[in-house]
Amino acid sequence: MWRSPAISIFNHSFTTFCQALRMRKAMILVLLAAALTLPALAAEVKKEGEAKKGEPGTNVDMPYLMAPLTNAEGKLAGYAYLSTRLTALSDTYALAVREKLAFIQDVMVRDVNGATIATPDDPEKVDIAGLEKRLLSDATKVMGAGKVKLITVCSVNVAPLHPVQTPARDVPPDQMIPAGTTPKNPIKSRCDG
Repeated sequence: MWRSPAISIFNHSFTTFCQALRMRKAMILVLLAAALTLPALAAEVKKEGEAKKGEPGTNVDMPYLMAPLTNAEGKLAGYAYLSTRLTALSDTYALAVREKLAFIQDVMVRDVNGATIATPDDPEKVDIAGLEKRLLSDATKVMGAGKVKLITVCSVNVAPLHPVQTPARDVPPDQMIPAGTTPKNPIKSRCDG
């Protein structure tokens, strides 16, 4: 029976490959390649409601900001402690942000102390969307256009200036604080995944 040379070469190389030692080596390489690439592919799938974040190496956790909260009369009502994260467009820009962190922080502190960060209807609720826009503008002033992607307000902790004392044991029910009150600001960090 006549065979073409291509089939003979294929059969010889396939027979050589299927020997136990060579097959083990090939399987180890395939499994190693799969083990290294599958986690990277799984990390790219983004779920709805997941925290805002950039590529690895582009996130810069900013120092806490302390912003005054004023009431309708313009008097100090408390302070909001803000945890923020800046996302640069690339990891090289993130390094530049880290170098100019003190200057960015200075502009942000001046901004949150110059104008209120609260919503117009409630002096203890922080306008997160508006604040993120303002802080992004502040960071862009220092860094220049096209270097900062976004600012995320991770968490907000409000400390009233005159906190309400814990009620006494025998407080009438009509004077008790309702147990089911919803928080005005995010409780869980928006930066955790």
